Amino acid sequence: MRKGIHPENYRMVAFKDMSNEDVFLTRSTVNTKETLDVDGVEYPLVKLEISRTSHPFYTGKSKLIDTAGRIDKFKSKYAKFKK
Repeated sequence: MRKGIHPENYRMVAFKDMSNEDVFLTRSTVNTKETLDVDGVEYPLVKLEISRTSHPFYTGKSKLIDTAGRIDKFKSKYAKFKK
């Protein structure tokens, strides 16, 4: 392995899946300002939109996202500003 090309600042980091609140710990060099307390120990926190516990490929379940409903809600909310 070549010397001097790999980061030296590996530490334990908490990754949190925001869709199902699953938290897992792994070593990483990612920079973050947020922290999370896991079992009495504070770790840097990285928030994820999707992980192995919520991805349809790994879970075998597909998740329906109501984008049409959100668009209609947005349009009705801001219709009063339409000229």
